[in-house]
Amino acid sequence: MPKNDDLINDILRELDSAPQPEQEEMPEAAPSANDLPQEDEPQGYDDYTAYEAENYGSAPEQEQYSYDEQQPQENIPEDDMYYQQEMYPQDEYAAPQRMAPPRKKKKRKKKRNRLPGVLILTTLIFAVSIILSMVIIGFGKDMLGIGKSDATKLVVIKEGATTEEIAQQLKDEGIIKSPKFFMLFSKMRKSDALYIPGEHFIRPNMAYETIIQNLTTNEEENKETVEITFPEGITLMEAAQLLQDQGICNANDFIFTFNAGGFNFPFEEQIPEASNLKFYRMEGYLFPDTYFFYKEMEPEKVCQKIYSNFDQKMTPERYEKMKKLDIDLDQLITLASIVQQEAATKDTMTLVASVFWNRLRNPEEFANKLQSDPTKNYSQKIKKSMQVLDQAVLDAYNTYVGTGLPPGAICNPGIEAIDAVLEDHKSDYYYFYANVYTGQTRFAKTYEEHLQNEEIIHQEEADYEAQQQEAENNAAQ
Repeated sequence: MPKNDDLINDILRELDSAPQPEQEEMPEAAPSANDLPQEDEPQGYDDYTAYEAENYGSAPEQEQYSYDEQQPQENIPEDDMYYQQEMYPQDEYAAPQRMAPPRKKKKRKKKRNRLPGVLILTTLIFAVSIILSMVIIGFGKDMLGIGKSDATKLVVIKEGATTEEIAQQLKDEGIIKSPKFFMLFSKMRKSDALYIPGEHFIRPNMAYETIIQNLTTNEEENKETVEITFPEGITLMEAAQLLQDQGICNANDFIFTFNAGGFNFPFEEQIPEASNLKFYRMEGYLFPDTYFFYKEMEPEKVCQKIYSNFDQKMTPERYEKMKKLDIDLDQLITLASIVQQEAATKDTMTLVASVFWNRLRNPEEFANKLQSDPTKNYSQKIKKSMQVLDQAVLDAYNTYVGTGLPPGAICNPGIEAIDAVLEDHKSDYYYFYANVYTGQTRFAKTYEEHLQNEEIIHQEEADYEAQQQEAENNAAQ
């Protein structure tokens, strides 16, 4: 073994004498267990050989190192070397130790903070829960009619209407809020094929169950039905008295409810605010027609049936004509009521309307006065119903005193009178005079012609009265 020892020692001395390259400073690393000297282990090669021979029987062959084969140490940090020359100086006779490659430090993965995500998810779940709860509560309140109006509404179901159409109609009437939910409830209740066409009175505060029950049963089936016909030109007072005489409702209650209105029919939005000179706010809106009521009916139900009929008669085409004439609904009905009372026959309504149009469009020539006898007669009628006499109102209705149109209608006109006004027939007439017995009406362009027509008609009326008197005398003999 002496030759091997000498060779190794020569190599080590040669390595020690060789210049060492400068090494970069690295953070100090803790020495490994193999770097530290062990008390019971041999430090030199000879000792190691003897130790090996003693414990294992033979010494292992040693690898030969040369300076040229050794790894360059320029880029090897001092702290990562297998041993530290400064801290643990190498014995010049010690056996060479293998240098371990530098250990790569493992990058620690940063732990993500999951708290923001958890908070966002919790908030989202909480918000969705609140929204779902509000939706469920809203549907529940709608289904039970909680917090809704108790005003009775007239609903007219058309023949062959589907559940979807009925549900949408109920929504449009402001009775329900969710047509889809109503359709689902109706299907679950198996009521889709049971709806009865016709008029039904529903309140928004009714539960779906009650609404469906009302729409699938005939309310008037077990009640005494009364048929009433309101003729063209009837006044509101006359209609109220007729309803009371037939045992349908009280006259005063009807007049109060009818003038109060507020049933949310589209035509109500067209009516201007009430004037202090207007006697009955809704005079003119009781459409003359045949109605079916029943005994001891609630006034609001009676009024809604009449309102509904008027609303149906005022078609979009009529509103369009009204717009072209630049008049509101109240002016249309007021002028139509005068035409209704003045025209002796339906055939003459268009010419009668043209006379009033011509006077309204030439206010200077006629001092802006229509001079209609029926308006003066109406002022005398309402005078009897006044609790406190108001002369200003009476003068406003009397077109011999007041100017322009009266503040409101003087009767309830039929559809022919309304259409006659909307036609706006062009003529040169400013006067007319009608025979009260024959209905014949004579029209004039000038006041002189008008006076001649008046004489002719007076003579015709006198002749008619004479003939009637002669016929009565002959019959008496």
